[in-house]
Amino acid sequence: MILVGVCGGVAAYKSCELVRLLVRAGHDVQVVQTPTAERFVGPTTFAALSRRPVLTDSAEHLFPHLETSRDAELLCLAPLTATTLARLAHGEASNVLLATALAYRGPVIAAPAMNPRMWAADATRANTQTLRGRGAELVGPAAGDTAEGEQGVGRMAEPEQIAGAIERRLAVAGQLAGRKVLVTAGGTREPLDAVRYIGNRSSGKMGYAIAAEAARRGARVVLVSGPSREPVPPGVEVVRVRGALEMEAAVTTRASEADMVIMAAAVADYRPEGGGAAGKIEKTDGPLTLTLVRTPDILAGLGAARAGGQRPVLVGFAAEAGDPVVRGRAKLARKAVDLIVANDITQEGTGFESDQNAATLIDRDGEEAWPTGPKTALAAHILDRAERLVERVTR
Repeated sequence: MILVGVCGGVAAYKSCELVRLLVRAGHDVQVVQTPTAERFVGPTTFAALSRRPVLTDSAEHLFPHLETSRDAELLCLAPLTATTLARLAHGEASNVLLATALAYRGPVIAAPAMNPRMWAADATRANTQTLRGRGAELVGPAAGDTAEGEQGVGRMAEPEQIAGAIERRLAVAGQLAGRKVLVTAGGTREPLDAVRYIGNRSSGKMGYAIAAEAARRGARVVLVSGPSREPVPPGVEVVRVRGALEMEAAVTTRASEADMVIMAAAVADYRPEGGGAAGKIEKTDGPLTLTLVRTPDILAGLGAARAGGQRPVLVGFAAEAGDPVVRGRAKLARKAVDLIVANDITQEGTGFESDQNAATLIDRDGEEAWPTGPKTALAAHILDRAERLVERVTR
């Protein structure tokens, strides 16, 4: 059974189509509404679409939230309003939907919908991070016109997109059970002195999304992370590092035990010769000259260590300015890896510090373009590809 939690927002009308799609796909759907949601779409409509009574605060059963939360395969919150998001983040159980969500222990998919300024608010961002940190997958929100006439990010994702995310989530449960996955994420910081460092704009969002998805599929996941503000996904072991040398040591000591290594980190190509100064470099009237030396190419080192073997499966990333396919294919051969995820860092609204990404997946057989969309969706697709490669190796 799939629980569909409907919150009080204009986008609640889209949930009617979501329920219809899920029922048509053969799922048993139980709708749970907040009191405010009933002002937008009545329980009678959802009861007709789901073919079962809707759970509301006026339900006669004494403990409806306990029975439904125990039996459900997945909880989908669509639309997820700012109010319910905040209450979920703080563990409230003031209505039947919140109580059901608090008692529920399975996978959660949420489709936020709210005014763009509300979505961008610091409090909403913090509540969203809390929800993600507990393992919830967010679908959307999308950019466009809102009901009140504003434009921006805040529209609820389309029902087809949400239904697709639900199907993928249900399909992948346990697919990587027994597998060991090593993921790197974030940027590195190469110290200049006790105060300054050479770094980059990587937030770690892509690598953390991959680690979270691998854990959801049942893998034992080790995440080697440079500095990042992303919450550690549930069930993931994190190893914190700062510089490229630390990341190389953490990866190489663990790679031999992994079935797949996914190098999503943005590792610095250069570091100051001799390391950073012990104190603070004082400014002068003249220029400051630094000598930079190459850092180890961790991915190429892993490719060389396989010595023509097939394990672990190696996935690398290529962040390029402009068309990334040519350089991505060159990296595939030069570093002796199995799959390169190449993206154009000049494409607006994607890549570094964004929840969206667009990429081309390159292997020995060809290229596959992945359109702009949530990094969580791209993470799932990367793991689909990597999983097939692992199965081929272990046959």
